[in-house]
Amino acid sequence: MRDMARRRFLVAASIGGALAALSAAGLRSALAAGKIKPGDSDALLVIDVQNCFVPGGSLAVKEGDQIVPLINQIAKAFHNVVLTQDWHTPDHVSFASQHPGKKPFEAIKLAYGTQVLWPDHCVQGTEGANIVSGISIPQAELIIRKGFHRDVDSYSAFLEADRKTETGLAGYLKGRKIKRVFVCGLATDYCVAWSALDARKFGFQAEVIEDACRGIDLNGSIAKAWTEMTKAGVKRIQSGDLELA
Repeated sequence: MRDMARRRFLVAASIGGALAALSAAGLRSALAAGKIKPGDSDALLVIDVQNCFVPGGSLAVKEGDQIVPLINQIAKAFHNVVLTQDWHTPDHVSFASQHPGKKPFEAIKLAYGTQVLWPDHCVQGTEGANIVSGISIPQAELIIRKGFHRDVDSYSAFLEADRKTETGLAGYLKGRKIKRVFVCGLATDYCVAWSALDARKFGFQAEVIEDACRGIDLNGSIAKAWTEMTKAGVKRIQSGDLELA
Protein backbone atom coordinates (compact mmCIF):
# COMPACT_ATOMS: atom_id res chain seq x y z
CA MET A 1 0.00 0.00 0.00
CA ARG A 2 2.78 2.37 0.93
CA ASP A 3 4.62 1.58 -2.35
CA MET A 4 1.51 2.40 -4.40
CA ALA A 5 1.05 5.71 -2.57
CA ARG A 6 4.71 6.53 -3.13
CA ARG A 7 4.40 5.79 -6.87
CA ARG A 8 1.32 8.00 -7.13
CA PHE A 9 3.15 10.80 -5.34
CA LEU A 10 6.15 10.55 -7.67
CA VAL A 11 3.93 10.53 -10.78
CA ALA A 12 2.00 13.55 -9.53
CA ALA A 13 5.23 15.39 -8.71
CA SER A 14 6.62 14.59 -12.16
CA ILE A 15 3.47 15.82 -13.91
CA GLY A 16 3.41 18.93 -11.73
CA GLY A 17 7.03 19.70 -12.54
CA ALA A 18 6.42 19.26 -16.25
CA LEU A 19 3.37 21.53 -16.15
CA ALA A 20 5.34 24.15 -14.21
CA ALA A 21 8.13 24.03 -16.79
CA LEU A 22 5.64 24.37 -19.64
CA SER A 23 3.95 27.29 -17.86
CA ALA A 24 7.29 29.03 -17.33
CA ALA A 25 8.26 28.48 -20.96
CA GLY A 26 4.90 29.79 -22.07
CA LEU A 27 5.27 32.86 -19.89
CA ARG A 28 8.74 33.56 -21.29
CA SER A 29 7.42 33.10 -24.83
CA ALA A 30 4.50 35.43 -24.19
CA LEU A 31 6.75 38.07 -22.68
CA ALA A 32 9.21 37.81 -25.58
CA ALA A 33 6.39 38.05 -28.11
CA GLY A 34 5.63 41.58 -26.94
CA LYS A 35 9.21 42.80 -27.22
CA ILE A 36 11.12 44.35 -30.11
CA LYS A 37 13.73 42.00 -31.57
CA PRO A 38 16.40 43.99 -33.48
CA GLY A 39 17.13 42.59 -36.92
CA ASP A 40 19.43 43.15 -39.87
CA SER A 41 17.53 46.27 -40.96
CA ASP A 42 17.96 47.91 -37.53
CA ALA A 43 20.91 49.94 -36.24
CA LEU A 44 21.84 51.22 -32.81
CA LEU A 45 23.23 54.77 -32.67
CA VAL A 46 25.33 55.41 -29.56
CA ILE A 47 25.59 59.18 -29.30
CA ASP A 48 28.58 60.99 -27.76
CA VAL A 49 29.33 58.80 -24.73
CA GLN A 50 32.61 60.67 -24.19
CA ASN A 51 34.69 61.65 -21.19
CA CYS A 52 33.73 65.33 -21.35
CA PHE A 53 30.05 64.42 -21.01
CA VAL A 54 30.21 62.19 -17.93
CA PRO A 55 30.79 63.26 -14.30
CA GLY A 56 34.25 64.80 -14.01
CA GLY A 57 34.16 66.11 -17.58
CA SER A 58 34.06 69.75 -18.66
CA LEU A 59 30.44 69.50 -19.86
CA ALA A 60 29.22 66.71 -17.62
CA VAL A 61 25.69 65.37 -17.97
CA LYS A 62 24.25 64.30 -14.62
CA GLU A 63 24.41 60.51 -14.27
CA GLY A 64 25.90 60.26 -17.75
CA ASP A 65 28.18 57.46 -16.66
CA GLN A 66 25.29 55.37 -15.36
CA ILE A 67 24.05 54.47 -18.84
CA VAL A 68 27.31 52.78 -19.92
CA PRO A 69 26.55 49.24 -18.66
CA LEU A 70 23.02 49.41 -20.06
CA ILE A 71 24.27 50.54 -23.49
CA ASN A 72 26.75 47.66 -23.54
CA GLN A 73 23.93 45.24 -22.78
CA ILE A 74 21.62 46.73 -25.42
CA ALA A 75 24.36 46.71 -28.06
CA LYS A 76 24.71 42.93 -27.80
CA ALA A 77 21.30 42.61 -29.48
CA PHE A 78 22.38 44.60 -32.56
CA HIS A 79 24.46 43.52 -35.55
CA ASN A 80 24.71 47.15 -36.73
CA VAL A 81 26.10 49.72 -34.30
CA VAL A 82 27.38 53.24 -34.99
CA LEU A 83 29.09 55.46 -32.41
CA THR A 84 29.37 59.22 -32.66
CA GLN A 85 32.06 61.45 -31.25
CA ASP A 86 32.11 65.23 -30.78
CA TRP A 87 35.44 66.36 -32.27
CA HIS A 88 35.91 70.11 -31.91
CA THR A 89 38.81 72.36 -32.86
CA PRO A 90 40.44 74.17 -29.88
CA ASP A 91 38.94 77.47 -31.08
CA HIS A 92 35.48 76.18 -31.94
CA VAL A 93 32.74 78.77 -32.45
CA SER A 94 30.47 77.02 -29.93
CA PHE A 95 32.90 77.60 -27.06
CA ALA A 96 32.07 80.52 -24.74
CA SER A 97 35.82 81.07 -24.38
CA GLN A 98 35.91 82.29 -27.99
CA HIS A 99 33.43 85.11 -27.33
CA PRO A 100 34.75 87.83 -24.98
CA GLY A 101 32.24 88.75 -22.30
CA LYS A 102 30.11 85.67 -22.86
CA LYS A 103 29.57 82.83 -20.40
CA PRO A 104 28.75 79.16 -20.91
CA PHE A 105 25.07 78.45 -21.59
CA GLU A 106 24.38 81.92 -22.96
CA ALA A 107 23.12 82.02 -26.54
CA ILE A 108 24.27 84.10 -29.51
CA LYS A 109 23.15 84.49 -33.11
CA LEU A 110 25.37 83.05 -35.81
CA ALA A 111 24.89 82.82 -39.57
CA TYR A 112 23.08 79.49 -39.23
CA GLY A 113 20.86 80.49 -36.28
CA THR A 114 20.91 80.49 -32.48
CA GLN A 115 23.96 78.93 -30.91
CA VAL A 116 24.22 77.95 -27.25
CA LEU A 117 27.72 78.63 -25.97
CA TRP A 118 29.36 75.73 -24.16
CA PRO A 119 32.38 75.22 -21.94
CA ASP A 120 35.36 74.00 -23.98
CA HIS A 121 34.78 70.29 -24.54
CA CYS A 122 35.72 67.31 -26.71
CA VAL A 123 38.73 69.04 -28.25
CA GLN A 124 40.33 66.93 -30.96
CA GLY A 125 42.95 64.52 -29.68
CA THR A 126 42.35 65.17 -25.98
CA GLU A 127 41.39 62.70 -23.28
CA GLY A 128 38.07 64.48 -22.88
CA ALA A 129 37.15 63.70 -26.47
CA ASN A 130 37.73 59.96 -26.07
CA ILE A 131 34.87 57.50 -25.91
CA VAL A 132 34.31 56.46 -22.27
CA SER A 133 36.59 53.50 -21.61
CA GLY A 134 33.75 51.43 -20.18
CA ILE A 135 31.98 51.29 -23.54
CA SER A 136 32.50 47.79 -24.93
CA ILE A 137 30.91 47.26 -28.34
CA PRO A 138 33.45 45.29 -30.39
CA GLN A 139 31.06 44.79 -33.31
CA ALA A 140 30.64 48.54 -33.93
CA GLU A 141 31.91 49.22 -37.43
CA LEU A 142 31.75 53.02 -37.68
CA ILE A 143 32.52 56.09 -35.59
CA ILE A 144 31.09 59.36 -36.92
CA ARG A 145 33.09 62.40 -35.83
CA LYS A 146 31.13 65.64 -35.85
CA GLY A 147 31.67 69.29 -35.00
CA PHE A 148 35.16 69.35 -36.49
CA HIS A 149 34.43 72.42 -38.66
CA ARG A 150 35.45 75.45 -36.61
CA ASP A 151 32.60 77.72 -37.72
CA VAL A 152 29.58 75.46 -37.25
CA ASP A 153 28.40 73.27 -34.40
CA SER A 154 27.06 69.76 -34.95
CA TYR A 155 24.65 68.07 -32.58
CA SER A 156 23.07 65.61 -34.98
CA ALA A 157 24.73 62.43 -36.21
CA PHE A 158 23.28 63.20 -39.65
CA LEU A 159 23.53 66.97 -40.25
CA GLU A 160 25.61 69.82 -38.90
CA ALA A 161 23.87 72.80 -37.32
CA ASP A 162 23.73 74.69 -40.62
CA ARG A 163 21.17 72.00 -41.56
CA LYS A 164 22.89 71.48 -44.92
CA THR A 165 26.23 69.78 -44.35
CA GLU A 166 25.80 65.99 -44.10
CA THR A 167 28.01 63.73 -42.01
CA GLY A 168 27.56 60.82 -44.42
CA LEU A 169 25.68 58.67 -41.89
CA ALA A 170 22.42 58.61 -43.86
CA GLY A 171 24.18 57.28 -46.95
CA TYR A 172 26.04 54.69 -44.92
CA LEU A 173 22.86 53.38 -43.31
CA LYS A 174 20.94 53.30 -46.56
CA GLY A 175 23.82 51.45 -48.20
CA ARG A 176 23.46 48.79 -45.52
CA LYS A 177 19.68 48.67 -46.06
CA ILE A 178 18.91 49.98 -42.56
CA LYS A 179 15.26 50.97 -42.10
CA ARG A 180 15.08 51.74 -38.38
CA VAL A 181 17.47 53.31 -35.89
CA PHE A 182 17.47 53.07 -32.13
CA VAL A 183 19.14 56.04 -30.44
CA CYS A 184 20.80 56.22 -27.02
CA GLY A 185 23.54 58.24 -25.34
CA LEU A 186 24.20 61.87 -24.42
CA ALA A 187 22.49 64.18 -24.17
CA THR A 188 18.77 63.47 -24.56
CA ASP A 189 17.79 67.06 -25.31
CA TYR A 190 20.60 67.91 -27.72
CA CYS A 191 22.61 65.38 -29.69
CA VAL A 192 20.24 62.45 -29.10
CA ALA A 193 17.13 64.44 -30.00
CA TRP A 194 18.69 66.14 -33.04
CA SER A 195 19.92 62.76 -34.29
CA ALA A 196 16.50 61.15 -33.89
CA LEU A 197 14.74 64.06 -35.60
CA ASP A 198 17.17 63.99 -38.52
CA ALA A 199 16.81 60.23 -38.81
CA ARG A 200 13.13 60.85 -39.50
CA LYS A 201 13.98 63.55 -42.05
CA PHE A 202 16.14 61.05 -43.94
CA GLY A 203 13.32 58.52 -44.00
CA PHE A 204 14.29 56.16 -41.17
CA GLN A 205 12.03 54.94 -38.41
CA ALA A 206 13.48 56.25 -35.16
CA GLU A 207 13.13 55.06 -31.58
CA VAL A 208 14.86 56.68 -28.59
CA ILE A 209 15.71 54.35 -25.69
CA GLU A 210 14.89 56.75 -22.87
CA ASP A 211 16.55 54.95 -19.95
CA ALA A 212 19.77 54.59 -21.99
CA CYS A 213 20.03 58.39 -22.28
CA ARG A 214 20.60 61.29 -19.92
CA GLY A 215 19.86 64.97 -20.53
CA ILE A 216 21.14 68.43 -19.69
CA ASP A 217 17.70 70.08 -19.27
CA LEU A 218 18.64 73.67 -20.00
CA ASN A 219 15.53 75.83 -19.45
CA GLY A 220 13.12 72.93 -19.98
CA SER A 221 14.98 71.56 -22.97
CA ILE A 222 14.23 67.89 -22.22
CA ALA A 223 10.45 68.37 -22.30
CA LYS A 224 10.75 70.49 -25.43
CA ALA A 225 12.88 67.84 -27.13
CA TRP A 226 10.39 65.06 -26.37
CA THR A 227 7.52 67.18 -27.69
CA GLU A 228 9.38 67.78 -30.95
CA MET A 229 10.41 64.15 -31.29
CA THR A 230 6.89 62.86 -30.66
CA LYS A 231 5.49 65.28 -33.22
CA ALA A 232 8.02 64.03 -35.78
CA GLY A 233 7.06 60.39 -35.23
CA VAL A 234 10.00 59.37 -33.04
CA LYS A 235 8.99 56.57 -30.67
CA ARG A 236 9.87 56.73 -26.98
CA ILE A 237 10.79 53.32 -25.59
CA GLN A 238 12.61 51.75 -22.66
CA SER A 239 15.38 49.15 -22.74
CA GLY A 240 12.85 46.69 -21.31
CA ASP A 241 10.87 46.95 -24.55
CA LEU A 242 13.75 45.27 -26.40
CA GLU A 243 14.44 41.58 -26.61
CA LEU A 244 18.01 41.51 -25.37
CA ALA A 245 20.50 38.67 -25.50
